Amino acid sequence: MCSLFGYLDYQGIIPHRLARKLCQSLANSAEERGTDASGISYVKDGQIVIYKRPKAAHKLHFVPPEGTRAVLGHTRMTTQGSEKNNQNNHPFYGRTPDISWSLAHNGCLYNDSALRKEKKLPDTNIETDSYIAVQLIESQNKLDFDSLRYMAEAVHGSFTFSLLDENDSLYFVKGSNPLCLLHFADIGLYVYASTESIMKNALKRVGLLKFAFERIEADEGDIIKIDRNGNITRSQFQPAPTYTSFSKCKWWYGDYDDCYSAYEQTLIDMAHCFGIDENDVILLMDYGYTIDEVEELMMDADALKEAVCEIKFMDGEYLYESSYGGVW
Repeated sequence: MCSLFGYLDYQGIIPHRLARKLCQSLANSAEERGTDASGISYVKDGQIVIYKRPKAAHKLHFVPPEGTRAVLGHTRMTTQGSEKNNQNNHPFYGRTPDISWSLAHNGCLYNDSALRKEKKLPDTNIETDSYIAVQLIESQNKLDFDSLRYMAEAVHGSFTFSLLDENDSLYFVKGSNPLCLLHFADIGLYVYASTESIMKNALKRVGLLKFAFERIEADEGDIIKIDRNGNITRSQFQPAPTYTSFSKCKWWYGDYDDCYSAYEQTLIDMAHCFGIDENDVILLMDYGYTIDEVEELMMDADALKEAVCEIKFMDGEYLYESSYGGVW
């Protein structure tokens, strides 16, 4: 759910008009993963600037000022914290004694409240689960690989995080959620988006597909920094182990010792946010639906009901009384 996007023009040779078009094209393409809110962050006069609104990206004009070297962006599908309260939307502002920065998150965290109590972090009016990442980094009084590792190993759920600091350095903390990062070496440009389809659509709109590029590998557990000069440094964190919630899934598996991936379990845990029976999500996964397919169905209740009904029909259960109400 949600999408990250952005770029780093480390040689400073991309025409301003093209950079603006690239930013808007990435944002518009990223709508396929969320239209409830959109926002970007960039650096102006050495200061982090955040512009976000509870609107779909195509209804906004993202115009980073001339001379902008890096942009961090996000489109949101709300799961926790109403988008109408703009402070719940991404990106979020963060500050440590040495530097200020912005952060965006794709995924869903389910231990944010517990972490706030456990780590004795201050209460906040921001209701979004993602904001715990900002608080964890700030609690370490620095922005570096150590503080990012501390944050990534503390949170539980699905995630990929992007950060932009006031020095125009980009950071990526790659969990189980997708990330597509490309390097156009000939023109000194890095571009990123959550998925390849978003990337392809955006690059096609601005004509960048005619330039050669290489894909920068990012695996679960990777922390990547790209500084304003285009230099990449890496570190790693240990992803938290994920176990099946047997209390929720025992109806299907009994005592079978099996487990879902982190993102699969997060989709199950998030089902109630969409008014969906978590058993239906499990059923789709167990019948071979991919994570992306299940995620898409969760955003279309009618399509999800049709898919579940088809499975039940194939199993000979022609009438299926669902939590949605009624009999199919």
